[in-house]
Amino acid sequence: MNPFTILSEGCISDIVSFTTPADAVRSSVISKGFKSAAESDIVWDKFLPSDHQDIVSRSVYPVIFYSKKDLYFRLCESPILLDEDRLSFWLDKTNGKKCYLLSARQLTISFSDTQLFWEHTSDADSRFPEVVFLNGVDLLDIRGKIGTRALSTRTNYAAYLVFKISERYHGLESTNAMVRFVNQQSEDEAEERATVVILAARAPRHLKGRLPEKRTDGWLEVEIGNFYNGGSSHDNGDVEARLLDSRPSHAKSGLIIEGVEFRPI
Repeated sequence: MNPFTILSEGCISDIVSFTTPADAVRSSVISKGFKSAAESDIVWDKFLPSDHQDIVSRSVYPVIFYSKKDLYFRLCESPILLDEDRLSFWLDKTNGKKCYLLSARQLTISFSDTQLFWEHTSDADSRFPEVVFLNGVDLLDIRGKIGTRALSTRTNYAAYLVFKISERYHGLESTNAMVRFVNQQSEDEAEERATVVILAARAPRHLKGRLPEKRTDGWLEVEIGNFYNGGSSHDNGDVEARLLDSRPSHAKSGLIIEGVEFRPI
């Protein structure tokens, strides 16, 4: 006798909720009883972040869903905009971990309030109403900061610059990149262990650094750095991803920034 045939639907739901979203989907084809249990809100509420109701309530547009499973896949497949279009949120489809893209308006960028240096504009490929275009600066300093409490715990994350390069760019061959926990490491310490990233597609061959990759949404991305977000009992405070090129008399132009993305790796 199959032992599962004597279990109640609620009991099966409890068991399935301790597996993974992929396991829940697979188990739903075992039988009608399993299908009902595996698709219940009890199961999918466990796969959703504990603060998902608060996150959805901050959405710029109404999020329509018919069950917790429906909401899970809605958040996996269609990122939502939060906080007056300054932040995009979605879930990693395989594990339900939280992902964020900070818009250009959410970043701290040196001289971005001066149109002579940076210009806020639109881009048809962007999920945000605005991106920012670099007209020209000597000091390139871009920071994206997020509270680790907003991220999934016990998870390895990486931060990425999401960007494009205009045809007439200058000085974007290499830039220092770093990630730090703000309350644990100073800016100087972070700069000492910075890595090099290459933004320009036509950078000289002798330059060594992390190269950008093309995304399916029409943008490029380059990894700024990675970090581990610990357990719920340990608050790491804010984590900051930063790009810095402070070389004097080294003009830079032609960079188009959509934002800085934090997602599990």
